[in-house]
Amino acid sequence: MGILYLLALLIALTGMVMLDRRFRLFFWQDARRAAIVLVVGVLFFLAWDVSGITAGIFFRGETSFMTGILVAKELPLEEVFFLTLLCYLTMNLFEAVGRMLAHTRAAAGARPGRRS
Repeated sequence: MGILYLLALLIALTGMVMLDRRFRLFFWQDARRAAIVLVVGVLFFLAWDVSGITAGIFFRGETSFMTGILVAKELPLEEVFFLTLLCYLTMNLFEAVGRMLAHTRAAAGARPGRRS
């Protein structure tokens, strides 16, 4: 049971990769830029977590669904995968919404009889 949460995160990450590949959202659009953005985002949130842990605000919750492996004091391995999923999801969503808005604007501009 101690690996279920990590397994769920890996399945969700796999889904993000498949959506990314299918719609060329993030890594399949520009892999270098995507890697930089993802790494910077994950490092930012890891620094945020470490700051919260150091300040005594954040702590590790105990559950039988987690591996129990710690990356640092009070920082479980699963947190790294969760933050990666969070950043990847955000970038896929950002690109998808941007495309939808551009499509909506283009469709609105193509209507006949439109005044400027």
